[in-house]
Amino acid sequence: MLVLVVDSSTPAVTAALVEVSAGGVAARAQRCTVDARAHGELLAPQVEAVLAEGDVRPGDLAAIVAGLGPGPFTGLRVGLVTAATMGQVLGVPTYGVCSLDGIGHPAAAGEPVLAATDARRREVYWAVYDGAGQRIGGPEVAVPALVAERARELAVTAAVGDGAHRYADVLGLPLRAEPRYPDATALAVLAAERIRAGAPSEVLTPLYLRRPDAVASATRKPVLP
Repeated sequence: MLVLVVDSSTPAVTAALVEVSAGGVAARAQRCTVDARAHGELLAPQVEAVLAEGDVRPGDLAAIVAGLGPGPFTGLRVGLVTAATMGQVLGVPTYGVCSLDGIGHPAAAGEPVLAATDARRREVYWAVYDGAGQRIGGPEVAVPALVAERARELAVTAAVGDGAHRYADVLGLPLRAEPRYPDATALAVLAAERIRAGAPSEVLTPLYLRRPDAVASATRKPVLP
């Protein structure tokens, strides 16, 4: 089954075409561009490019997988809206995966690992994974110092992800170089069981983890001078 994977939860805008079979998940084509200010401009052309490289028409897709975040509102919604719209138009199911899982799961190597991405405001989005790549803490958003404390409580031995690199001095953990951003193939692997089973389409609910900055005014404003 041919599956499209998209993720826009970080500065890395990712689109990939993968093949899901009984034997596993194989990447057919992938595009990833790091640009925090161009999610909307980059994602659609990248989707078109991976389909063209794989010689696949949109109607050949069996499912769409999207990274749910956590991530900033503006960027994250681009991937989720794209995935949801394509799923509705093509009549194929959509499945969501926590984007941090696409970093922590493939980085697991027998001991707990911290996955962190930049949340801006001097904070990180984070989660902790056991040696088998299963999430055992998070996802949450916090300042790096608090994340370091939580990581010690969970016996974390290494950190991975762009946020971990950015705040390495505070986290005080050995760094793993890759994946720095959510890995599209890993996201597909984590959704593969649902894809093979033909599970019902899921509502792609974003993991913002923060309240919106804009709030409704509690008082009425005068309209006359």
